[in-house]
Amino acid sequence: MRLCRYQFKNKISCGFYSEDSIIPLSAAAEMAGIVVEEQAGLLPFLPGGAQHETVLTIEQQLKQSMDEELFPISIPIEDVELLVPVPNPSKLLLLAGNYSKHIEEGGGKAEERQKTFPYVFMKPPTTTLTHPGQPVKIPAVSPDHIDWELELGIVIGKACKDVSEAEALDYVAGYTVINDISDRIFRPNPERTQREKDGFFDWLHGKWHDTFCPMGPCITPASEIEDPQTLKMKLSVNGNVEQDSSTAEMIFPVAAIIEFISSFVQLEPGDIISTGTPSGVGASKNKFLKNGDELHAEIEQIGVLKNPVV
Repeated sequence: MRLCRYQFKNKISCGFYSEDSIIPLSAAAEMAGIVVEEQAGLLPFLPGGAQHETVLTIEQQLKQSMDEELFPISIPIEDVELLVPVPNPSKLLLLAGNYSKHIEEGGGKAEERQKTFPYVFMKPPTTTLTHPGQPVKIPAVSPDHIDWELELGIVIGKACKDVSEAEALDYVAGYTVINDISDRIFRPNPERTQREKDGFFDWLHGKWHDTFCPMGPCITPASEIEDPQTLKMKLSVNGNVEQDSSTAEMIFPVAAIIEFISSFVQLEPGDIISTGTPSGVGASKNKFLKNGDELHAEIEQIGVLKNPVV
């Protein structure tokens, strides 16, 4: 079971996602003789949500239904506009340097987990989150070094603070695909007087451009991914594979990330944590995004997040 948000005939709804079609949650519920409320989005239907058991019952009904019963309620995927699975997270947190090979391809040296800690930064969700199929926009202020970063996204399902690594996965609602678009060489005010922290803030500000966080196309419930550290990852630009890795290569796994962040930040339902990118980014090859490019960011058991570049 994968769940998505989508717009069809000017109405925003929730549905069961597949690569070919959407089954509206409301139509599937009606077929099962169940009433659901969709106003709160996907979170209530995911682990930790009030209607999770209800959606499991609906899913079981779908599995028992014949194709001829499902065909009338299915909508071809090309007829809908997919939307970000969580539209307004209170926090959009991302990790930097969580894959050893990515650190090394950038000229750094990866430290052992015991000797370091996760680097966490934020993006403004209302202006960076970008729907599947919608364009990543190259910023006119700095157009020449725009890069991709395929990442596993964690969707928090229950409020948590000071949770241990052993219990952290109990607070995850599900997983999605994120593309942490990055401006590798953002240099505001070229005539500036150099200050000690300019390099850090150049890097940070280069993460914040509008449209720089595509997310989707759906959420796979945490209950269906037993181990989030076993997922294959692949990112292609114009059909050419640029990143080909696995979440097994994370320095800090999902549970450790949640433990670290929750030790000093209250995590709330709907918060998104993006867990860092593997090697294969454009900067390591002097390849950057340009107008007309097509990005396909794929994670096993979740789906393919597709975005054009303009």
